Amino acid sequence: MKEPSLPGTSLQRACRLLVAFCVLHLSATLLYYLAGSALGPPGRPEPPPRRPPVTNLSLPLSRPPSPAARPRPPPASPAPAPGPCPEPSPLLVGALHVEFSQPVNLEEVVRINPEVKAGGRFAPKDCIALQKVAIIIPFRNREEHLKYWLYYLHPILQRQQLDYGVYVINQDGEEEFNRAKLLNIGFAEALKEYDYDCFVFSDVDLIPMDDRNTYKCYSQPRHLSVSMDKFGFRLPYNQYFGGVSALSKEQFTKINGFPNNYWGWGGEDDDIYNRLVFKGMGISRPDAIIGKCRMIRHSRDRKNEPNPERFDRIAHTRETMSSDGLNTLSYKVLKTDKYPLYTKITVDIGSPNS
Repeated sequence: MKEPSLPGTSLQRACRLLVAFCVLHLSATLLYYLAGSALGPPGRPEPPPRRPPVTNLSLPLSRPPSPAARPRPPPASPAPAPGPCPEPSPLLVGALHVEFSQPVNLEEVVRINPEVKAGGRFAPKDCIALQKVAIIIPFRNREEHLKYWLYYLHPILQRQQLDYGVYVINQDGEEEFNRAKLLNIGFAEALKEYDYDCFVFSDVDLIPMDDRNTYKCYSQPRHLSVSMDKFGFRLPYNQYFGGVSALSKEQFTKINGFPNNYWGWGGEDDDIYNRLVFKGMGISRPDAIIGKCRMIRHSRDRKNEPNPERFDRIAHTRETMSSDGLNTLSYKVLKTDKYPLYTKITVDIGSPNS
């Protein structure tokens, strides 16, 4: 016979089953939570895996192009070559104020002429000069006069847009001064340095008063110092060819250069004029306004007294010009100095009796 069950036994079993179910439910929930934490933050689905790019294994892997293979920009077109300088120069200013009361500092002259190269050389940068000009200065013991010449002339010559060089031909020794022979030497020595086609022969004490008086050559020999203050700003006589003159290389060689036998002051200018006339050339000049120039006042140099033989020599130019000049020039260069503003060539030219 079956024992009767205690009162409440069925209720106890039901409670136990309920408790076991709750424990199982909590355990499952905890496991699900822990598994989700390990996979990522809750509520954010894991992104799908990336697909590798499709590669055609039959082709080589692409590489960046080498510098040589990269397209190059087209080369820049070269700057156009400069053309000839205009004539007249657009840089000219006309009449100038010239005075000699203040001393000249050559270092300052160098500073204000930065485009002048060693030896007194200059050429314009933005155009091609129409002429290559050698400026020849016969010289002895005139340092102060040379400073004024360099101070005034370098700016003028640059504004005239010349391709030029300045040559100071210094006579060595104590013999009588020979201006014309020094000019011949300057012609010969300058051509050893550069292919000059024009030669301006200038006394060191003459300064132009107008930069329109261009230091260049013309179809006829050019007399540039036509209106000097020394002569009241007019020609002393019509045949006068002294002071500053310009001859092309062809004109100079045609007359066999200048005479070598005029020792002391005077006469060589008239001999040169005669040579030009005998070779069928005339004299060209600027007008009296543009051709104005000032002379630095000074006493006559020692060993440059008037040449007593000058009138007799002038009278015989036609007979002597073929045997006295470039073809009989003899001298010895003692020293050549390249200063910032000029080239100084010291020469032994012999003596009247040599």
